[in-house]
Amino acid sequence: MFRLIHLGLIAVFATVVAAPASAQNALEDIKKRGTLIVGVKADYKPYGFRDPSGAIVGIEPDLAADVAKRLGVKLELVPVVSSNRMQFLEQGKIDLMIATMNDKPDRRKVVYIVEPSYYSSGVNILTPKAAKLKEWANLKGKKVCMIQGAWYNKQIQQDYGAEIVAFKGTAEVYSALKGNDCVGFAYDDTLVMANLLEPEWKDYEMPFKTILDDPWGLAVKLGEESFYKMMSNTVADWHRSGLLMQLEKKYGLGNTAFAVKMNADYKAKK
Repeated sequence: MFRLIHLGLIAVFATVVAAPASAQNALEDIKKRGTLIVGVKADYKPYGFRDPSGAIVGIEPDLAADVAKRLGVKLELVPVVSSNRMQFLEQGKIDLMIATMNDKPDRRKVVYIVEPSYYSSGVNILTPKAAKLKEWANLKGKKVCMIQGAWYNKQIQQDYGAEIVAFKGTAEVYSALKGNDCVGFAYDDTLVMANLLEPEWKDYEMPFKTILDDPWGLAVKLGEESFYKMMSNTVADWHRSGLLMQLEKKYGLGNTAFAVKMNADYKAKK
């Protein structure tokens, strides 16, 4: 009995020791496999979306392609959504996650979020041009569509006197906005910019200065030190080279303040 217990403890110990060691060999595993598997959005234009052929394209798939090129391997893109992107990384379904994820303390307990941040988003508004809104103060006493539970709703109400009209999803918001039930839709500025690329929103605009800026982080599995360092250097190079600014223009966006600032900061560090 003692011998069985002893052997069992050895097996458990070996498993515990082996797990981190395996996780830390991600780069080696990717090179042996010959393919980098990256989780990206497939429903968030222009960051990750499907083209007419069904292929996933966009800013983040292009960034993933750059990583694969640096590693000298092929690229496989796996569509993820907010509810499963970290789980896919934990479970080893993907090697790397580049999927519009905000960098939050609780998420750092689950995945290894790479620094520096590769992108950023804030809060802005989608509003009819006819409304002639110019600044956040113009929202005082006006009905503004928002998504239920968004962390910035109360702050916009308190700081600018807006009257919140909350909905569960964006489809309901868009219907209310087009029906003039609210003067604008306060939401993530990246989604607002993406909407403005579509013909159906040609009579709308994003006239305000973005507020409540929040960084985005790409992620690798916890314990992957070598992969983390490689990606940290890669993101720094993206900023230094201006790649993110180039991709914004490629997909019809104006250059964001974040991309411009990071490019200037990293060029100055040469």
